[in-house]
Amino acid sequence: MSDKEQKKATIYDLSVVSGASPSTVSAVLNGTWRKRRISEETAGKIMSLAKAHRYTANLQARALRSSRSGLTGLLLPVYDTRFFSSMAQTFEGKARQRGLVPMVVSGRRDPEEERRTVESLIAYSIDSLFVAGATDPDGVHQACQRAGIPHVNIDLPGKYAPSIISDNRQGAEALTTAIIRHAQGLGPLTAEDVFLFGGRDDHASRDRVIGFHAVKQSIFGRDVSQNDIETTGYSPGMTALAFDRFYEKHGRLPRCFFVNSSINFEGLLRFMGRHGGETFGDIVVGCFDYDPFGSFLPFPVYMIKPDVSAMLDRGFDLLDEDDVEPEITMIEPQLVPPRTALEGPLDAIKDPSPTTERAGSSRR
Repeated sequence: MSDKEQKKATIYDLSVVSGASPSTVSAVLNGTWRKRRISEETAGKIMSLAKAHRYTANLQARALRSSRSGLTGLLLPVYDTRFFSSMAQTFEGKARQRGLVPMVVSGRRDPEEERRTVESLIAYSIDSLFVAGATDPDGVHQACQRAGIPHVNIDLPGKYAPSIISDNRQGAEALTTAIIRHAQGLGPLTAEDVFLFGGRDDHASRDRVIGFHAVKQSIFGRDVSQNDIETTGYSPGMTALAFDRFYEKHGRLPRCFFVNSSINFEGLLRFMGRHGGETFGDIVVGCFDYDPFGSFLPFPVYMIKPDVSAMLDRGFDLLDEDDVEPEITMIEPQLVPPRTALEGPLDAIKDPSPTTERAGSSRR
């Protein structure tokens, strides 16, 4: 291949092949095309051509010219849940669609670690930051404010920056209604048969508890908020112990119960591993989180799937706006019935070619 053929495309080359002006191409590649009101079709065409012609931006040169690095960050609390790993995968895709370079890091649910991690991102000259499920979002806000970094909260709200979260109360009401109606279809059910396990004293859990109790009261017609919650934090081990305590006290599990996250649901699975199938013969479970494997357990499992894609889209839109108020935007989540597996961000990755599969097989 000649030197000319190996040469990577420039903005001006992409302008010629796309028919768009150099300034339009530049706006698409640096992620500001929405502000310029460039159509999504045009942006998609330019990004496809940039990939086909091996365009790469020199981030250091870009930063010197425009005071923008093209880097955008996502701060997660942990990686080891499907919710946050899915968020990371979706975030990377959406950032790249906007011509940005994503950086994903974890604060490990530790306020000091969150602040140190954000300060490290700021040292790398990130242009913007998504703060997901932070233990101390307001502490993160202070670090971003000092550095002048636009930022939004995702999943859990903060006081001083705009926040995009799941409508936890609405989701909890939908989930609680579904599991109670299903359990009633299997036989008589009382308020004492319906419990909630997991969560802690945070914004999401409080709203879910409100929704849970609102539905119980509407169905059973009296105050039902006494001794029907086992608060365990986001810990599989503590949740498994809570199921152990309940089982030892009552000789059975509740007929119908709400599990506050996939982390708490893992505690239920640990409990299951120590007991026979008869323990789970008549239960109906709701999980405020989504994992496709949970849908195929031997008992019915309803799940709530937060709309991560819509949350991130709204976050990118807010980061493009000036002087945004620290308001909360709520995004309605989806109720997933039992025996249902939905598409996820990995479905966007192309299947390997037969040649790739054969090569992989030869290495195994």
